[in-house]
Parts: sequence; structure tokens; C-alpha cells
Amino acid sequence: MKRVAAVTGGAGAIGGAIAQHLRDSGHTVEVLDLNAESPVNLAQQGEVQGAAASLLERHGRIDVLVHAAAAFDQANLAELDLASWRHVQAVNVEAALWLAQAFAPGMAQSRFGRIVFVVSDTVWDPPAEELLPYVASKAALIGVARSLARALGKDGITVNCVAPGLTRTPAAQAGMPQASFEAVRARMAIDRDLLPSDIAAAVGFLSSDAAGALTGQTLCADGGLVLR
Repeated sequence: MKRVAAVTGGAGAIGGAIAQHLRDSGHTVEVLDLNAESPVNLAQQGEVQGAAASLLERHGRIDVLVHAAAAFDQANLAELDLASWRHVQAVNVEAALWLAQAFAPGMAQSRFGRIVFVVSDTVWDPPAEELLPYVASKAALIGVARSLARALGKDGITVNCVAPGLTRTPAAQAGMPQASFEAVRARMAIDRDLLPSDIAAAVGFLSSDAAGALTGQTLCADGGLVLR
């Protein structure tokens, strides 16, 4: 039976690479994104839950959930306001929770499920104080994954994270000077740029049968910048 995957942020570079990797490995893939064919505002609980219900009505189940969407509202401690903080947490953390809540019962019924959250190596190596809301949200997702791994493992569901490093995406290249990429690359154990396909390969592995013994883990796909 062809497995069905839901990928948030699938209209972006990393999310798009993940979606394509899963398609190439035989999955039917549904994209949940503000810029998707059927837009979903992941900051709005009602829209997230409505989209999840539509997917379940269409397919009967979701076998793989990948939460790759991310909000990057920036503010340091002095500048932080409640609206920015809540927007980042809503997109980066809460959307993952509502989707897992919707899809886990079907995964449990079929005794197979893969949930993968795309986090960030900035949790261990914050590069700038303005990334406070983003780093905090990714750390929270790791905690959610560990908790859900214990709660859902008995039902055949694994929950893991992939933590990318600085990846050459159009958005990253537009927002950062070349010197920043070079500085990060100089600190990596592997001397090459990270590409969206690198992240997609790690997510694809954790979504596969081969990763059935892995749960509650965070895989750093960052060329060895963070060694854990």
C-alpha cells in the first residue's frame, strides 16, 4: 500500500526537497503551506486542524508527518513583543502539535507512523541574539519529539528530529552575505556547502522502515558543525 505523507513548508526549498524525496521513494505527498495550491496558514489553529481533517477525509490516514515549516520573526530580548513571539511558536511548535494530534490515531490503528520535525543546529550554537524566538521554538520542538516518542512508541509510531545547519536556499542566500556562509563552512567538519537535498535525505531515512528502531532522537545534518 502506498504510504501518504504530509509535509508542512513544502513550498520552500528544504520542505520542497523533502516532499520530492518522499515522492521519489513512493509516497503520496500532501503539502501544507501558506504558498501551496490550497493555502494553509500554519499560525492559525483552526486552519491547521481543518487542513488535517481534509487530508484524512481524502486519504483515510496519514502515515508520515514532516513539519518543515518555520517562521523566522527576529527580535532580541529587549525588542521582543508578544505578537512576534506567539507567531513563531504557533507556526514552529503548535502547528506540529495539532497535526500530530490529528494523525496519530490513524497511525496507531495501522501500527505504523513516522513523525519528523525539522529543527535547527542553532539550538546548540545560537548565532545571533535576534534569533531568540526561533531558537526557543526549535528547542521546544525537540522536547515535544522526546515526549511524543515515549507516548506513541507503543503504537508503532516513531518521532524524531532533523537539525540542519546553514543551508544554501534562495531565502538564506538572499538574506545573508557570502561571508557568513564561508564562516560557517570553516567551522564544519565536512568542507562543503549544505544543500536542501542533504536535509531531505536525513528526513527520508527517518521516515523509512529502516529507521524503525530510532525514536526520540535528533539527527544533526550540519556537516559536523555541532558534535553531540
